[in-house]
Amino acid sequence: MKYLMILLMSAFAFAANAQENGVYELRTYTTNEGKLDDLHARFRDHTMRLFVKHGMENIGYWEPIDTPNTLIYIIKHKSVDAAKASWADFINDPEWKVVAEESNRDGQILAERPKSVFMVDTDYSPLLME
Repeated sequence: MKYLMILLMSAFAFAANAQENGVYELRTYTTNEGKLDDLHARFRDHTMRLFVKHGMENIGYWEPIDTPNTLIYIIKHKSVDAAKASWADFINDPEWKVVAEESNRDGQILAERPKSVFMVDTDYSPLLME
């Protein structure tokens, strides 16, 4: 039991320490057929700027070669709690509501809810260039 407690305390200490450097969020969006360009335009013209407005840092955006109609991106937050607050503010932003409504006017862009994974860097992870 003593070793289990030490292991748990070590895990919590690692997680707390890792979050001091922030947390990354990997998000995967799948679009309806023919809507990926609309999603790119929405991110390029609006979403990335709104992320910054709400405390999220844009890290990178990718299109998988073998998975059509998909956008994968990583953003950075100060913590998981900060991420939750940023997303709540983002979703309730009046500008975002207009953008979302206008961009879906000719048909829903997303085929399903985005997938999200929170991550912290490891002690051997190369530093991301700022």
